[in-house]
Amino acid sequence: MILKGVNYASSGAGILQATGAFFGERINMDKQVDYFAKTREDIISRIGATAAQALLRNSLYFLGIGANDILFGELRSVLGTNDYVDEIISNFKSQLTRLYNLDARKIAVLNAPKVGLIPFERDVHLCGQACVSLLNRMAMLYNSKLKNLLEDLTENLPGSTFAYIDYYALTEDIINNYRSYGFENDDHACCEVIGAHGGLIPCISSSRVCPDRSKYIFWDPFHPPDSAVVIGAKYALDGGLEYVSPINIRQLANS
Repeated sequence: MILKGVNYASSGAGILQATGAFFGERINMDKQVDYFAKTREDIISRIGATAAQALLRNSLYFLGIGANDILFGELRSVLGTNDYVDEIISNFKSQLTRLYNLDARKIAVLNAPKVGLIPFERDVHLCGQACVSLLNRMAMLYNSKLKNLLEDLTENLPGSTFAYIDYYALTEDIINNYRSYGFENDDHACCEVIGAHGGLIPCISSSRVCPDRSKYIFWDPFHPPDSAVVIGAKYALDGGLEYVSPINIRQLANS
């Protein structure tokens, strides 16, 4: 199975080791790269170093991480938003460079979405729009630095392409035009327990669930349902430069 693909993703994890600590056990980005290094060793032992390098360098690597660092980094950012974002970017640069040194060449990276609009953030902030705007500004700062980082890595790591997927723009477009995409609710969790937007408690067995999750942009306080994910995936796969650059996912996979 490892010759077909491996998923190392972990709920609540982040680029920084401390991110998501209150969730308990999770696999942060450093550990995910460790696991990939072990997978690489296993592939080499199965098919040999030459074939393994060819397989790994022609494979597609998809990284959807960083949003939690923004989402749960609000208290740390009070001490200095720019310094906090720089810390995230510095760590991510080391992790991406390590992936490259492990033979990854085609790497697609999601930026941070418009996190201030999720039901959790809408409900948890008593200060309202001001706090939500702070989170969105932090996400925009991170995204700007991330795009520069990926361009720099592509330029300086021979044979690599780091594709930047503008998840922020995607989520903003879907929320702003939710009815045209077939949704009926743009700010409330389908699976809810408590909160004006159903955002204060994660989805549990005793939660109330809406009749049709495909009509909601948010499944729970944090995540979209599959209907919204599919829309974003189609833009990432075949979209233009307004959503993914320098090339889209299909072009990256076929390069």
